[in-house]
Amino acid sequence: MDESQRTLRVPATLVFGGVLISLVGGFFHPDQAPANDHAAAFAEYAHSDAWIAVHLGQFVGMTVLIAGLLALFLVLNARPGRSVWAGPFGAVAAVLALGLYGVLQAVDGVALKHAVDAWVAAPATEKAARFASAESIRWLEWSVRSYHSYLLGASFLLYGAVVARTVVVPRPIGYVMGLSGLAYIAQGWVIGSEGFSPANAVPTLAGIVLVLTWSVWLLAKAWRDAS
Repeated sequence: MDESQRTLRVPATLVFGGVLISLVGGFFHPDQAPANDHAAAFAEYAHSDAWIAVHLGQFVGMTVLIAGLLALFLVLNARPGRSVWAGPFGAVAAVLALGLYGVLQAVDGVALKHAVDAWVAAPATEKAARFASAESIRWLEWSVRSYHSYLLGASFLLYGAVVARTVVVPRPIGYVMGLSGLAYIAQGWVIGSEGFSPANAVPTLAGIVLVLTWSVWLLAKAWRDAS
């Protein structure tokens, strides 16, 4: 068994595991009300008993995914044909993206939840002030999510460039990784400009589908070759 194929199982499994945990967490995220309709969305969030747990689960998923990317960097960096700059910069971008994601989940998963709960429970004379406070936190969420998407997208794009130049992983996986990076960068721009508007649906769906595609492909490749 080629040592590179055996060691590839660890990052491939971590990446797919992180994607799977994130998808499961997202499945339980309340999303019936349009996210940019703040009055309707905040009322829905206030009635969610699982809100904090869902966002903690999403953070765990992102942590496992980033751990997989860092493990993948160690595998690819030891192989011929690696990029001198793309790999290290991709790993740094991944770590920074995880840091921003932690801030994002603290803002969205904790601060926003308490703000909307306070708005719903406030007497009529305080509701306007409470709503304004929750809306400010929502805009902070847009800001952090936007820059997280930029950094995660940049990381996927750089990793795609590395994968496309190695013999350890099939080159098409690198191309799909690169496309997923572009989708996340586009998502970052839309969220920063318009928030969770309908225009965000296309890059978000594209990012999810593309990341799921290359993570499953990488997992299958690693375990098939190792066995």
